[in-house]
Amino acid sequence: FRLLCSLLLPALFLSGVLCVCLVVLLWGVRLWIQRQKQLRSAGRDGKQPLLVGFFHPYCNAGGGGERVLWCAIRTLQKKYRNVTCVVYTGDRDATGEEIVEGAFRRFNIKLIHPVKFVFLEKRFLVEASLYPHFTLLGQSLGSVFLGWEALLKCVPDIYIDSMGYAFTIPLFKYLGGCRVGCYVHYPTISTDMLSVVRNQDTRFNNAAFITSSPFFSKLKLAYYYFFAFLYGLVGSCSDVVMVNSSWTLNHILSLWRTGVCTSVVYPPCDVQAFLDIPVEVEESTSEYSIVSVNQFRPEKDHPLQIRAFAKLLKEKRVGQQPSLKLILIGGCRNQQDEEHVNKLRCLSEELGVSDDVIFKINIPFEELKRHLAEATIGLHTMWNEHFGIGVVECMAAGTVILAHNSGGPKLDIVVPHEGRVTGFLAEDEDSYAETMAYIFSLSPEKRLEVRENARRSVHRFSDQHFEDTFLLSVEPLFK
Repeated sequence: FRLLCSLLLPALFLSGVLCVCLVVLLWGVRLWIQRQKQLRSAGRDGKQPLLVGFFHPYCNAGGGGERVLWCAIRTLQKKYRNVTCVVYTGDRDATGEEIVEGAFRRFNIKLIHPVKFVFLEKRFLVEASLYPHFTLLGQSLGSVFLGWEALLKCVPDIYIDSMGYAFTIPLFKYLGGCRVGCYVHYPTISTDMLSVVRNQDTRFNNAAFITSSPFFSKLKLAYYYFFAFLYGLVGSCSDVVMVNSSWTLNHILSLWRTGVCTSVVYPPCDVQAFLDIPVEVEESTSEYSIVSVNQFRPEKDHPLQIRAFAKLLKEKRVGQQPSLKLILIGGCRNQQDEEHVNKLRCLSEELGVSDDVIFKINIPFEELKRHLAEATIGLHTMWNEHFGIGVVECMAAGTVILAHNSGGPKLDIVVPHEGRVTGFLAEDEDSYAETMAYIFSLSPEKRLEVRENARRSVHRFSDQHFEDTFLLSVEPLFK
């Protein structure tokens, strides 16, 4: 007992001293950062401009998350005259002018005032390829270092994480002294992910060698529970939490327990641009197209689209229609995404449908509209898609949507409107092929009815609705 006390007491004393030193160090860092913030030059009218920082390392990626970013910035510029928006990005291969021009070209979004870009050098720290194991934890810790670089380069008054790097939130709140908010597109970890590991289901993020081993499954489950605890801890630091769908809301409330400051803000979909496309009864044609609008990432499950399409062609379920094309439209952020596209091309060749599967990568907005205007079916296959801007765009453009029976499409988008069908849902290769065949078997008049119902239902996802709900949600940050 004496030996234990002789070892334990010095250890406790040393731990206490180290904790005090750490607190003093962090307090000193906070004071130094606040000093740098105070020395920031004043605006031309003698008043400090209010800096609103958006943490979005891939702001030039061209996906739905980027559309939210640029719409949010435009919304703040409309509302607040004394606000300067700052975007923390790792897109060092493009200038600020090129990034803004890309936002206009891809999303038809024109900003009112210039944006300040803070270019980060350590974006590689959040690349999944850097962490072949313990990827979630590795990327999250990497985001802390990336956030530290951002904080040292520019200290904002208001910080908004718009890309899902929740571990940066306490950094900006407690060291940067910022009011903090976030827009959550997809929880870094969810209760569904825990159930996948618990049930030993094989998914793109749960390898077969883990599902086949009870030991590794339990080990990964323990790791996921530990990470979920940390994720909930950092997320609960937010002053304002915005989520993009009912599905995301349920998971965030479960993990972060931030019910008072959490609200659903549907992402802005440029529905008007697609509603301008005239929709009429289809005329007889020699070719029908099925269009998918998704970024080329593993979770979007493009292989399911290609396999279902191949099955559709193989079983000749399309009747007398002479030709079908599957057009995969999406953005590539980096070499990893490009390698994913190459794998999809190889899969098309293996299934013998490479001549009928067309890839359109990082295409302009007008070309996207043209493909959607000509398509019969809009295809979406991601399991538990958090929202699905591509689903809304397909519906607004007048395609007959076929999405996955889960997540945002199931709960918020492909739901009856005034008691009428707005689209269809499926879950696996067989049901997707069968439902596509069913859609093609409908008369042009019946398809037109579904398309018109869908178009009438998408006004709740418009830019204007986003602006109203976004401003209402972030208002506490500006008080």
